[in-house]
Amino acid sequence: MDDPTSNDNLQVKVKSSDDREFVILMKVARMSVTIKNMLQDLGWEEDEEAFPIPGVESNILQKVFEYCENHADDMPDKDDAGPKKDEEPSGFDAEFLRDMDQNTLFKLILAANFLDIKPLLDLTCRHVANMIKGKSVEEIRQHFNIKNDFTPQEEQQVNRKPLSFPTIVRLAPYVGIAAKYPLLMLSFFI
Repeated sequence: MDDPTSNDNLQVKVKSSDDREFVILMKVARMSVTIKNMLQDLGWEEDEEAFPIPGVESNILQKVFEYCENHADDMPDKDDAGPKKDEEPSGFDAEFLRDMDQNTLFKLILAANFLDIKPLLDLTCRHVANMIKGKSVEEIRQHFNIKNDFTPQEEQQVNRKPLSFPTIVRLAPYVGIAAKYPLLMLSFFI
């Protein structure tokens, strides 16, 4: 018996956590390892009811599928590891991230991680890294609206030298970033 998930043009119905239904092509659905595995494990057949994507709201799922639709035909090159960490996104990716508010960006990171869409997770985490790159602790606090909860000793230690990215990651629990978005912080090392 053929695997129905191998037919690019079949339509798949999924439902967001707020009960909005989406109909996407199989080639778009397969970009998510989570959705692909669910379809295979559940013995999915075309015209079945929409299956739920818990914890992902419709506005975020719509952005996820927008990204996937624009990258569904991308063939990863074995010799090309994708964009370099310092490389700015271009084309669709640059437009996709332009003017995206932080709340949407962080929810998109969580959705990309949950749905296991590595290119989207890489893109969004790289965007956050570029947002904090070269900024002082105070600038990062202002940018992300983070309350200063350093002790005077910690503050003095931080202000002695310019911060490198590894230092920011190490100090992030003190300013709340890692506590709120631990997967985001870990993804910088993936």
